Amino acid sequence: MESIWQKTVKTEKRPSLAGNLETDILIIGAGMAGILTGYLLTETGRKVTIIDAGEAGGGQTGNTTAKITSQHNLIYDKLIQKFGKEQAHQYAMANQNAIEEYKRIIEKEKIDCDFYTCKAYLYSERESECLKREETAAKELGIEAEFTTDTELPFKVEGALCFQNQASFHPLKFLQAVSKRLTIFCHTKALEVEGDKVKTTNGTIIADNIVFACHFPFLNVPGYYFLRMHQERSYVVAYENVPVFQNMYLGIERESFSFRAYDNYLLLGGGGHHTGIKEPGMGYESIRQKARKMFPNGKEITHWSAQDCITLDGVPYIGRFSSGKEHIYVATGFGKWGMTSSMVAAMIIRDEILGKDNPYKEVFSPRRFHLSASAKTLIHEGMCTAKGLTKKFGELPEKELKKLETGKGIKIEYEKEKVGVYKDETGNVYLVSAICPHLGCELEWNPEEKSWDCPCHGSRFDYKGKLLDGPAQKNIVQP
Repeated sequence: MESIWQKTVKTEKRPSLAGNLETDILIIGAGMAGILTGYLLTETGRKVTIIDAGEAGGGQTGNTTAKITSQHNLIYDKLIQKFGKEQAHQYAMANQNAIEEYKRIIEKEKIDCDFYTCKAYLYSERESECLKREETAAKELGIEAEFTTDTELPFKVEGALCFQNQASFHPLKFLQAVSKRLTIFCHTKALEVEGDKVKTTNGTIIADNIVFACHFPFLNVPGYYFLRMHQERSYVVAYENVPVFQNMYLGIERESFSFRAYDNYLLLGGGGHHTGIKEPGMGYESIRQKARKMFPNGKEITHWSAQDCITLDGVPYIGRFSSGKEHIYVATGFGKWGMTSSMVAAMIIRDEILGKDNPYKEVFSPRRFHLSASAKTLIHEGMCTAKGLTKKFGELPEKELKKLETGKGIKIEYEKEKVGVYKDETGNVYLVSAICPHLGCELEWNPEEKSWDCPCHGSRFDYKGKLLDGPAQKNIVQP
């Protein structure tokens, strides 16, 4: 399904690269992070080229809830405890300044993108103490925050934490306007990086600086980002004929929901889970069940899903890619806060390339490794990866394959190969390899989105084997 953003704007088609070229800066990825980085660098007079394997804004930017906020769930109390007050302050100010930078660009370029200033609330139906601790932490770091029990929500809360001066917008309207004067080549996939050369499907590009803004960097070594992140799916359903809230809300419990309005619609989000590890009660149905109880007269307009990279310590990786790769930069691990984090990334990478000091870069450095903040998550991710690599299943008899219901997917052993099988509504059967080409993990069937998902690193493929999300670079071929 299309997101509300994709349904309400027609994006400009860009040409593909036609041959080799040279540029000052090459940005891989034409989502919000790549476009903003390109825009800010172009403002300084640098020659910037942006490439994308698909269309500009066609990935996670088109599937966001489009909140621009420095309120990133319960984070500031944790950051102070794990990183220290100085770096926690860097994180807070970087994200708050990102909101102001959006305002600057929108005013400068006179962009009509439904930008709306509002409050952002965290809420809980069960507890209040953690919200009060977060209030104290946020105020320590210079953020205007206030604990309350007064909200627009159609149910009672034990507590809510309000951040002032946050915002929302239409991301594709903004992206289209801000990218008008940028050089962008779409349907041009980066394949290899060697020194200052990037080989693509349509030619080779030589660049003094290279920026990975493509959601999940496909270079495994160096950097080892596939060991330092996992990916999560999240879901949104847009409703009409329901109350339209003035402000934005996010529940702190894992099973709670996100609320924000756009135009006359309410965007209700939730049901998230680790990619490839679907849990009972998560996904679209959890949202629809909640909506039926809260808004019995509501009408679903559209629904969509997104995929986000989550770092070990919950802070994005922004800056130089790794030691020995001083001319390569990365922006990844935005943890479901892609709109604000994209602007933070653009400002930090711009300053790094220009040789200017950025006061917020330390906390986001990809070279960091906070053992205390990361150890528990690293162990969990290692277990998920091991499970995906070693999982076995028995051979399924032919008679069981014949019993496969339409619209369903299963895995079987076929000539000693692990095979994914899907039967569509007309009875056609599609066979693909059930092994992810990234690092050999076993794929899992996602029934809600009819896709084969990797529980190790988050790559996804449609039932015909076409790559949907990286870090894998190849389709899964038929066995």
